[in-house]
Amino acid sequence: MAKVFEAQFNRRWTLRFMAGLPLLIAGGRASASEDLTFDDLYGKVSVLGLEFSEKVKALAGKPVGMRGFMAPPLKAEAQFFVLTEVPMSICPFCSSDSDWPDNIVVVYLHRKQTFTPPNETIEVRGVLEVGSWTDPETGFVSRLRIRDAAYQAV
Repeated sequence: MAKVFEAQFNRRWTLRFMAGLPLLIAGGRASASEDLTFDDLYGKVSVLGLEFSEKVKALAGKPVGMRGFMAPPLKAEAQFFVLTEVPMSICPFCSSDSDWPDNIVVVYLHRKQTFTPPNETIEVRGVLEVGSWTDPETGFVSRLRIRDAAYQAV
């Protein structure tokens, strides 16, 4: 009798576990593939400079979310800003991508929003773009961008 009970219990438990497994896998994959931290951005530093992490390479062209701080914009009407790991009092504008700090990401908004104080934590959501690019309007050089983005205070 005990062996029959054990077999039924194990079979029931296994069936319930297996039924929920796709949800566990999908839920884990969704959160792991969408959110980035500043620690996730670069894999290593070589003589050629910073190298993007495998996670960043895999997420290029896909929707991502990041938390950080808004550096003061270059001008009030700008439709982009710099997301920083720590609050900054000035915009970390770079003259070339070789000067690019490892703790900033440029954010291009899908529509203009009111800028926030530099010490307020925000969450940005948009599409990750990877690689050196110079904005033709401002001359701003970036290595990582989040495009078609929106943000909110957290």
